[in-house]
Amino acid sequence: MTTQQALKEAMHDYLRAARKTMMTKIDGIGEYDRRRPMTPSGTNLLGLIKHLAGLEFGYLGTTFGRPPERLLPWIESDAIWEGADMFATPDESTDYLLGCYRDGCAHADATIEALDLDSPGSVPWWDEAKRDTTLGVIMTRMIAETSQHAGHADIIRELIDGSTGSDAADPDGWRTWHDKIQAAADAFR
Repeated sequence: MTTQQALKEAMHDYLRAARKTMMTKIDGIGEYDRRRPMTPSGTNLLGLIKHLAGLEFGYLGTTFGRPPERLLPWIESDAIWEGADMFATPDESTDYLLGCYRDGCAHADATIEALDLDSPGSVPWWDEAKRDTTLGVIMTRMIAETSQHAGHADIIRELIDGSTGSDAADPDGWRTWHDKIQAAADAFR
């Protein structure tokens, strides 16, 4: 295995890990909690999944001449530019959006497996002067995007039911930890 192949595999592993984190955040909670806005800007778990589905198909598909076979209505109608990819509508089921995300990831994985890190691509929705890119750059972007949104999802899930990424399942331990951090902050009141 060459250094470039090893790097691509390591990057792919990081992307897969971030995707897995995203998927686990909607397990074990009801439909309402998956959909409800948990921040003033409306961030919600299913919206993050829906958003990432479009990014997988777009950045790791269309950019490399591999448009998706599965059309995403919020992208086809251009409603994405009005935020339609950031929440689940009442007629979009969890199963439907998870299916979109899984299909997007599979489509992206096929692109990653078929191309080298220096393979050229062109992002059609970017400014024309900056449109040209490579698989390596786009993989880096997708690792960053997915990891960022997985972090959002981790916090949202903690707000919903108290579960955390490391979930030691020790509420007293978390309370003690919280109080220690609060005391450090209170020194600056």
